[in-house]
Amino acid sequence: MTEDEAQGGRIFFSSTGRTFGEEDELCVLSVGVDIGSSTSHLVFSRIVLERLDSRYVVTERESFYQSEILLTPYSAEETIDADALGAFIARQYKDAKVDPDEIDTGALILTGVAVRRRNARRIGELFAAQAGKMVAVSAGDSLETVMAAYGSGAAARSIRNGAPVMNVDIGGGTSKIAVCAEGKVLDVTAIDIGARLLVLDADNRIVRLEEAGRRFGAELGLKLDLGYTLGEKQAAALAARMADSLFEAMKGGSPGADRAELLRLDPLAWRGTLSDVSFSGGVSEYIYGGEAKAFGDIGPQLAAEVRARLTDWGLRLARPEARIRATVIGASQYTMQVSGSTIFVWPLQTLPLRNVPVIAPSFSLGEETIDSAAIAAAIKGALKRLDLGDGKNPVAIFVPWRGSATFRRLDDFCKGVADGLEAVIAHGHPIVLAGDGDVGGLIGIHYCEEMKFNNPIVSIDGLELKEFDYIDIGAILDTSGAVPVVIKSLIFPTTAGVGKDWKAEPAVSTIAAGTT
Repeated sequence: MTEDEAQGGRIFFSSTGRTFGEEDELCVLSVGVDIGSSTSHLVFSRIVLERLDSRYVVTERESFYQSEILLTPYSAEETIDADALGAFIARQYKDAKVDPDEIDTGALILTGVAVRRRNARRIGELFAAQAGKMVAVSAGDSLETVMAAYGSGAAARSIRNGAPVMNVDIGGGTSKIAVCAEGKVLDVTAIDIGARLLVLDADNRIVRLEEAGRRFGAELGLKLDLGYTLGEKQAAALAARMADSLFEAMKGGSPGADRAELLRLDPLAWRGTLSDVSFSGGVSEYIYGGEAKAFGDIGPQLAAEVRARLTDWGLRLARPEARIRATVIGASQYTMQVSGSTIFVWPLQTLPLRNVPVIAPSFSLGEETIDSAAIAAAIKGALKRLDLGDGKNPVAIFVPWRGSATFRRLDDFCKGVADGLEAVIAHGHPIVLAGDGDVGGLIGIHYCEEMKFNNPIVSIDGLELKEFDYIDIGAILDTSGAVPVVIKSLIFPTTAGVGKDWKAEPAVSTIAAGTT
């Protein structure tokens, strides 16, 4: 962030010093980086934008380079080899013919073992020079499941089908299951099942072993350990046992292995009829015939067992928009506009805020009476789904306000928000609200004057936000009383339009929102 940007001045989006509003055409470069327990990969995108009045629109977009898939390197059992990973990343930049300083924006997604503190710190150091441009997302089981559902195209497919669908993302260490309907993720769970619960060398000796793999082996009478040589029949038996447990979880059960729970989240509560099921993640490459070579794990065997059980289940197999790259993202668009009429910031030194994740709960704000308990429940549900329930990070709530702004409606809404953000407030973070109407100032005043709220308040309006957006809110501009808002969106292959097979690319918007 430049000094001008930190003070709420011009919005620079790259180290070149270019700003929105001064050029009629912009070409920006983006990188999406996905680093997980099993695999790591990158995608580079080029986007051309042209100015239309006060807004930039995308006229061309291209994912011009997708890296090879790297088996995430380890220097110890649970420690990622940052030097080897850094060398891989540097090679991809070179092969893509992109200098790191040329990157305008992007996203770094960490999942599984990569999220752990020591790994995350070392990985973050690899991108330190671009820290101001990158959205960094540490995805736990729930968020990773939601991202895979969107990235595979399952959410969009549920709209086309007009019926619920399921996506199962089978990776190296875990499998993530999501039920989608009407373009939204309704329910998720995750389970300790994956192709690389045990990793084999060229002689089929175990060189890495996860606890879940040990448990599956124990159920089959196998005393798996490092150095153990795994036979073909044993590998097939392990894959069959894993597939049984996976399908039990897909049907809403709570499978276990060797007297231990396998689920990492609550079991699926959704009950109903599915129109089809798709698979993503590394194992999906075998399920759909995109890969035949083995990579020192039981991926091929697990895929074969999944296909066999799918036939018995009788559910149609749908083809995803993306498989192993379902969570790879980059930048897709920038827009610029001036909108909104009221904002409220207290105290003023609360700003600027940077990289605040957006949640978009399903509020019922069209009714005459607002239900505070329902508002709180919707917020807590959204926080849980996106792995933000611990309250350690501030969040921004998108508020699609409808109806009148009477005292009673404002009071019920504000109380519901405060209850829903209980964990966030307990950590001293500000309440950040971003709406699409003209009630931002009224909401902020209500918190301060009527509720005597102690936490900082940032309430702005005139924005259109959604889940997987991250916002930067600059300091108030002296000349206009507005605040500059940069919106960085994680865009998946089918986000741009239902039924369109778009490449995975990032989106960033810059908006000057509201006046005091």
